[in-house]
Amino acid sequence: MASRSVISVVIAVLFLCSGIWCRDQMGRKTVTFHRNQQDDSELRQVRSRARRDNTGTDRNTTASTTASSKGSQGPAFTSCRRALSQTEHDILDDNTHETGFNGDDGSSFILTWVGDGTGVILVLSTISAPIDSFLKGGSSRLYRSMDYGKSFRDVSHRIDHTFIRKEFGVTTGPGNSFHVILTADTPVVDNSGGIVFMSSDGGVTFRSVRLPFHLAQPVAFHFLIPDYLVAISIDGGLWLSVDFGANWRKVHDGAHSFMWGAGVTLFFSYSPVGTVEADRRGELLLKRTEDLGMTFTTIAEEIFSFGYIGGFLITSVMDEQWSPRVIYVSSDQGTSFNRAQLPSASTEQFYSILDGDEVMIFIHVDNPGDTYFGTMYTSDDRGILYSRSLERHLFGGQRKSDFTNVTSLRGVYLTNKLEEDGRIRTVISFDRGGQWRLMGRPENAACGDVQNCNLHIHGEHSRYNQIVPMLPLSEPSAIGLVVAHGVVGDSLSATQHPDVFISSDGGYRWRGALEGPHHYRILDSGALVVAVEAQHEGQVKTIKFSTDEGQCWKAYNFTEHPLFFAGLTSEPGTKAMNISVWGYRPEDDGQPMWVAVTIDFTSILSRQCNSRDYEEWLAHSSPGGDPETNGCVMGYKETYRRLKKSSVCRNGRDYGVRKKQSPCPCTREDYLCDYGYLRHSDSSECVRQPNTADPNPEGCLNGEDEEIQTFGYRKVPGDKCEGGFTPQPMSEIIRPCGNKLSEASPANQSSPATHFDTPREKMVLILVVAGAGFIVLVAVVSAALTVRRNSNRTPTYRFSNLRVQDEGLTPDPDAPPRGHGALFHHHHDSDDVSASPCLVPTDLWSAGKGPQK
Repeated sequence: MASRSVISVVIAVLFLCSGIWCRDQMGRKTVTFHRNQQDDSELRQVRSRARRDNTGTDRNTTASTTASSKGSQGPAFTSCRRALSQTEHDILDDNTHETGFNGDDGSSFILTWVGDGTGVILVLSTISAPIDSFLKGGSSRLYRSMDYGKSFRDVSHRIDHTFIRKEFGVTTGPGNSFHVILTADTPVVDNSGGIVFMSSDGGVTFRSVRLPFHLAQPVAFHFLIPDYLVAISIDGGLWLSVDFGANWRKVHDGAHSFMWGAGVTLFFSYSPVGTVEADRRGELLLKRTEDLGMTFTTIAEEIFSFGYIGGFLITSVMDEQWSPRVIYVSSDQGTSFNRAQLPSASTEQFYSILDGDEVMIFIHVDNPGDTYFGTMYTSDDRGILYSRSLERHLFGGQRKSDFTNVTSLRGVYLTNKLEEDGRIRTVISFDRGGQWRLMGRPENAACGDVQNCNLHIHGEHSRYNQIVPMLPLSEPSAIGLVVAHGVVGDSLSATQHPDVFISSDGGYRWRGALEGPHHYRILDSGALVVAVEAQHEGQVKTIKFSTDEGQCWKAYNFTEHPLFFAGLTSEPGTKAMNISVWGYRPEDDGQPMWVAVTIDFTSILSRQCNSRDYEEWLAHSSPGGDPETNGCVMGYKETYRRLKKSSVCRNGRDYGVRKKQSPCPCTREDYLCDYGYLRHSDSSECVRQPNTADPNPEGCLNGEDEEIQTFGYRKVPGDKCEGGFTPQPMSEIIRPCGNKLSEASPANQSSPATHFDTPREKMVLILVVAGAGFIVLVAVVSAALTVRRNSNRTPTYRFSNLRVQDEGLTPDPDAPPRGHGALFHHHHDSDDVSASPCLVPTDLWSAGKGPQK
C-alpha cells in the first residue's frame, strides 16, 4: 500500500485582479482596475496634451520591420507592419467613443458584464474607507452601459448612494440572466442583518433587501437557475432562497463551505454545534441535499475539506489526527468513494490539482524539499488510477504553475519544466499529457548560429513576477489560435525581454508577432486580434489590430490625450467587435480622472463572411503525412471549417464552429503508461517503473475486493481509436480490500476461515495473542507520551493553488461549471496560507478520516 501523504489544495478564484480578466463564481467575467501610486505622482507632472496624429503608429510604420533584440540574447524576428489608410482612420474615428468619469475619485473600478450578448456593463467605483463611513453618508458609485461601453450613466441613486463591499464585488446570475446582487457595507453592530441590493433587469432597477443574517461571503447563484441562491452567514448558518432573495430559509448550522453538484444537488461541509476548530483537526462532516435543504444525507465524516470539479467529488482526509492527508474521489455524487492511487508524499510535499474535466484529472505531486518541481500525473476516467505524465514539472516558490490548457485545439496543453542544470524550458503536449516535447523555432525568427533555438512561453510564474502582463490566450471558437508571451533561445530568461508570439494551428508552429510585452484580446471568433503595448512607465494612446491572425498589424491612435493604462476589456467570449481601453489622466486641477475609450471595429470588418472565405483544415496534421494516421490525436481526426487568413470579413455573432470527425486505428500513442509503468526513453513502449515501492494499485474499489489486470498501458481518457494496437495483460493482481471505507464495516470484510484444533496450535495462538497484546500496550503508552509531549505543536503543511481552466471544456449540461461553489470562504488551518494579490483563497482542501459510506 502506498504510504500516506500530506495533501492540501487551495481552491482559488481569480478575482479583484488589477487589469486582468477574472472569473467569478458563475463563470461571468469581471475585471478590476486600480490606480497605482507611482502613476498618481506622475499625474501631477503631466500638463501637456499631445495632439493625435493620423499616422497611427507608435513604433514602426514600415511595411516590414525587423525587431531588435533590445540588448537581450534572443534572436530577432521579422514582423509585418502596415500603415493605416486615411479612410480606415476616419472610420475608426467615427466609431471611437470616450467617456470621462468626472469627479470620481475611486481608487478602483470593478467592471462586470451582465448576460450574454446584451451589451450591458455595470461598473462599481470604490474607495478604501473605514466602515464608519457608511454612517456618515459616504457612498460607492455605480455606472451602467447598454451599448458595450460606448457610453455610461451614473445610476448610484438606484442603490441609495450606499457604500458597497469592495471585496464582494458585483455578483451576476448564470447564462443570459439579468440578475445582479450588490452587498452593502453594513456594520454588524446594531444591525440584525446585512443589506443587499438585488436587480432582475440588469441594473435598470434595484430593490433593497434586509437579510436575516450577515454575509460571510458573497451570495452564490445556482449555475443554471438564477432564482436559487445560497449563502453562509458569519455565524456559520447555511441559508437558501428559491425566489431570488425575497425569502430566506436557514437549513443548517455550522457550515464551512459549499458547492453545487449536478442538478440541484448541494454539497456542504459543517462542524457540529459546540465543536471548536473542527476544520483544523479534520473533523468536518460532508452532507448532501438533493431537495434544496429539505432532507440531508451524510456522505463523509471527519474530512478536512472537499471540492467538486468536472463531475468528480474530491475529499481530502486524514486516516488519523495529524497524519498525512490523502484524497478520496467519487464520480457518483458522493454515493461511493475510492482512494486515489498516487505515489506517496511526505509532510514536506504537496499535491496540486492542475486541471480536470468529466473524464480526466491532471495532478502535480511535489518533490521532497524546496526543489520547486515535481511530477505531473493524469488520471483514468474514474479519477482513481494515475499515470506519470511529466517529470521535473515546474512549480514555483510562490505556488505558481505555468500549466495551460490550450482551449482552441483539442488535447493541447503546455507548461514549463525545470531542468537538472536549472534552466526553465517550455514543453507542449498534443495528446492530453501522453507525451511532451520542446516547442520549435518560430518561423520568422533569425536564429543564425544560436543553438537550441526553441520558443519558450511565459506563464503564471512570470506574470506573478511582473515579467509579462498576460497569460497565454486561446478561445474555443477561434480554432487553432494561440497568443502568448515568449522568448526564443535555449530557455526562459528573466533578463530577456518577452515578445508576443502567435500560433494558428494550436501550438505546432509559431510566428513572432509583436515586439515587447502587450495586453491582447481575440475578437470576432478569431477574425480580429487587438493589442495595446504594456508601458511600465508613461502613457498609451495606440491600439494595434490584425485581421490575419497576427501576420500583419496596423496601429491606430485612439485618443488625443494619452492615458495611464489600467486595462483592456471586451465582452466575455470572442463574439464581440468592441474593445475598451481603460485608464486615467489628470483633470485641469491635477486630480486623476477615470477614462474609458471604446472602439467598435464593426465598420472595419464591414463585410459578412461567405462560404468562399472559409477553408477545410485537418487539425494536428503535417504536410506529407500518412493519409491513414495524419491528424490522428486521441483516436480520431477532426476537420474544421475555419476562416482563411487572407479573408478580411466578419464572422458575426451567429458564427459557430463546424467540424467533422473520423476514427483512427489504435497505436501506442493512444495509451498512457499504467500505474507503476513509464514510457521507455528510446521507444514508445511502456516498461515497469524501477524503484517503485508498490507498482500495483490496490484492488479495492467501492469497498469490495477487485481483480485487476494490468496491461502496462491505459487508454487515454476520451480516446476513440478503433482496432490496431491492443496491449496484452502483463500481470494479474488479487488483493484484499485495503479501502478504509470498507474496513469500518464487518459486513464488507471477508477472509478465509481458519481453525486451530490441536493443543500445540492453541498454545501457539495464545502466545501470539499475548505477545501482540503486550506490543499494543507499549505502543499505546508511547503514543500517549508522544501526544502529551507534542500537544502544543501543530504540524505545518505546505499547500498549492488549484488552477481550473474553464474554457474549452464541454461539461455535462446538468453539471455546474468546474470550480463553482464556496468562493471567497477563508478556510483557516495550519497550512502556510500565502495567497498572491491576484488570488482570493476560497476553500482549503485537506481533511481528516476517509469518507464514510
